Amino acid sequence: MNLESFLLMRSEIGLLAIIVLLVVFEVFSNKKQKAAIIPAALILLGINTIIGFLPLASGEIFGGMFKTNALLHLFKTILSAGVLILLLQSADWLKEKVIAENKATEFIILILSSLLGAYYLISAGDFLMFYIGLELTTLPVAALVAYETFKQKSAEAGVKYILSSALASGTAIFGISLLYATTGTLYFDGFSEVLTMSNLAILGFIFFFSGLAFKISLAPFHFWTADVYEGAPINVASYLSVISKGAAVVILMIVLFTVFKPLMPVWIKIIYIIAIATMFIGNLFALRQENMKRFLAYSSIAQAGFILLGLLSVDQLGSATVVYFVAVYIFSNLGAFGVVQAIASVSDKENINDYEGLYRTNPKISMIMMMALFSLAGIPPLAGFFGKFFLYTAAASKGYYVLVFIGVVNATISLYYYLLVVRAMFLRKNEDAIPYFKSKLYMKLGLIMATIGILVAGLYSPFYDYIFSISNSFLN
Repeated sequence: MNLESFLLMRSEIGLLAIIVLLVVFEVFSNKKQKAAIIPAALILLGINTIIGFLPLASGEIFGGMFKTNALLHLFKTILSAGVLILLLQSADWLKEKVIAENKATEFIILILSSLLGAYYLISAGDFLMFYIGLELTTLPVAALVAYETFKQKSAEAGVKYILSSALASGTAIFGISLLYATTGTLYFDGFSEVLTMSNLAILGFIFFFSGLAFKISLAPFHFWTADVYEGAPINVASYLSVISKGAAVVILMIVLFTVFKPLMPVWIKIIYIIAIATMFIGNLFALRQENMKRFLAYSSIAQAGFILLGLLSVDQLGSATVVYFVAVYIFSNLGAFGVVQAIASVSDKENINDYEGLYRTNPKISMIMMMALFSLAGIPPLAGFFGKFFLYTAAASKGYYVLVFIGVVNATISLYYYLLVVRAMFLRKNEDAIPYFKSKLYMKLGLIMATIGILVAGLYSPFYDYIFSISNSFLN
């Protein structure tokens, strides 16, 4: 293995270097100097994200345990941009509430460590690397969920997330052990050639899929989601909703399209049923929510159901559609969570009723929230519309017309409850409305980047064209 081979891990090495630098800074800086950790981390992550847009050759190292190609490299860069937006939205919160407790560096390092795990997860070339990436993604977030330990809900959310994650990881690794027993290998390459339609293989796949479904919050493995989102800090809930879920969706797509291709008759039926259940459960429960974090939690569950439509095509269109929709979803959800965090930082208000009359006092931030929610609902010409349209197209191309109709029905339901928030902001009056406030620089930059992402991904067609052109890189 030569030095050039390690350049395939350019994103991972860059991110690891940032983490090491932050640890060194934390050790050797005094309390007054620690405030510089926030702009330093943002600058370093921004540089690493920009470098990520440079082309990278396809290849594999460590005997095929680690793989990368143009599609995976692009998605890593999108995840990095998402974390950059999230840290920008969290910077003022870190500066005002966390630095006083000397915990800012800890927060940033845990976030970046989880992102590093997401990198390894989507570049996994065997089940061992997959499991390492899965755990590295999960464990730092478990600490972040319980970050505000002085709050009972945060501590409870941390316990629930740890127990749920442990159950999910145990289920997944048990499934992997059964698959290994049937094939004698952990490597993705050649796995499909020795995998047979045996009962043990099907059982192994079901356990493996169930463990990964916990991470994506697919029904009926979603019960932890709303409670954890509500108890966790808003930025941590945002991370769980977009970055962690996005990485899990992509690796699920890869293993379904390649590793588990011989079991397609089985998993197609499973995906079909779970897609319907996830969309309906997410949307119907979202109708009943008053807390914005729980509201967005069930919204994210429903969005995961829509993503499953793209997995049914098992072709280049399906892979391109899934990656594109996840990218759109990242920017849209970051926009919505960013507004929730901006409002909570000045008022501690998180209920939908608290947003009544918001447009009259804060028109700009109301417009950003409306744009983010309309993108999630799939209203043209925002990016979410094209994302859902391509998902419907992918499913319809294989004859799943009933499922597409169910998807359209659920999109209508989601539009209704998104409009409840919009109505509260624009049409309702409230004498005790959230007063005018001016977001600080970092928050403004985070919201602007999320808004630009929503608009560019929808209106700039070469973005999808490029994703489609490279989306056959792992298909057989």
